[in-house]
Amino acid sequence: MNSSEKSEAFYKKLKTQLQDTALWPSEYLYKFIVPTNGGQIKKLDNLFNNLGAVITTKESKNGKYTSVSVNVKMKNPDAVIAKYKEVAEKIENVISL
Repeated sequence: MNSSEKSEAFYKKLKTQLQDTALWPSEYLYKFIVPTNGGQIKKLDNLFNNLGAVITTKESKNGKYTSVSVNVKMKNPDAVIAKYKEVAEKIENVISL
């Protein structure tokens, strides 16, 4: 199984879990880890800017990485997954949790 197949399997499983555990539209909490320097935090902020998201950040102990939590109301599981894919495509060195 290549990485593309793994990621599609992950998103399919996530969609099922989201459908089974929430009534939509619903609040969803995204969590990412990005390098502190390099502009990824600003890029993440821009991707969620027009959605009314509440974004919080916390630097790692040594300051090399930053945890970014994004709490935002999403209309359905497909919208949640589309945003994960957009983040992965547009922001380098991002880790989605």
